[in-house]
Amino acid sequence: MRTVVLYNSPRDDEAEVAAWRGYIKAYDATIEFRNWPKTGPVEEIDYVLAWLPQLGDLARYPNLKAIFWLGAGVDHLLKDKELPRRVPIVRLVDEGLSAGMTEYVLLHVLRYHRRLPELEAQQREGVWRQLSYPLAKDRRIGIMGMGVLGTDAAKRLISLGFDVGGWSGSPKQLAGLTSFHGDGQLTAFLARSEILVCLLPLTPTTTGIINARTLAALPKGAAVINAARGGHVIDVDLIAALDRGQIAHATLDVFTTEPLPVEHPFWRHPRITLTPHVASMTPSETASRVVVEGLKALRAGRRAANIVDLTKGY
Repeated sequence: MRTVVLYNSPRDDEAEVAAWRGYIKAYDATIEFRNWPKTGPVEEIDYVLAWLPQLGDLARYPNLKAIFWLGAGVDHLLKDKELPRRVPIVRLVDEGLSAGMTEYVLLHVLRYHRRLPELEAQQREGVWRQLSYPLAKDRRIGIMGMGVLGTDAAKRLISLGFDVGGWSGSPKQLAGLTSFHGDGQLTAFLARSEILVCLLPLTPTTTGIINARTLAALPKGAAVINAARGGHVIDVDLIAALDRGQIAHATLDVFTTEPLPVEHPFWRHPRITLTPHVASMTPSETASRVVVEGLKALRAGRRAANIVDLTKGY
């Protein structure tokens, strides 16, 4: 029986589409791969590989059996009021995506640990001054969100000797991790986090979680890294905390509006490092294998791994 898979992404990148088609076909030659908007008859579409599709588009496919979401968080997808709720959404858990995010977290944690922003400022000013830094075991890192991405980053930081705390909805068992959970332990978690990393899913309860109150609970001079979603940050609160020195520096990869408008003050703030939503990409080479494994499970009548719980939003 023919299986038709539609790749649905707004990025007009022929090389990317060709890579996805090549890997999918290599893993399963029986799959017919189509690229949006050249859908062919919509009733023939069995599965959609989606990344930021147009709102309402996923309701067009009457025989859709599952949606494979190609990003880390499904908040954009859940904004779609026409999303077919009967159709399971498979969240991508891929080693390449995890590795990319961990690299980004390590890059910026080490940057703050070794006080690189201050050294760079000294270079611009022609100042030669040696700056001290603690041993890794004496540097407390806090990771908000202990899902697949947060856990992978925590493991790598622990392996480097850092004192790592994790905050999540429920307790986590991970060697070397100090686990905090729930609203009742958030303040204690923040109070020990000299470098705060946000890897939370964006849900109604986590929206705006990096705000005046939580920033004030961090140690004075802490650094903030947000590689999750822009909606986690109250922009004006972060700028105020930076301007008064409560927060020494922030690295932001995600924003409420993307691309970030040119007039936004984040662009010009001297204590903000800005990257254009590149913390981790979805590599077709590894992700396509995960997708095909999920397709095989569904076609065999089994439940695919990592089905999104719509009541939780992840």
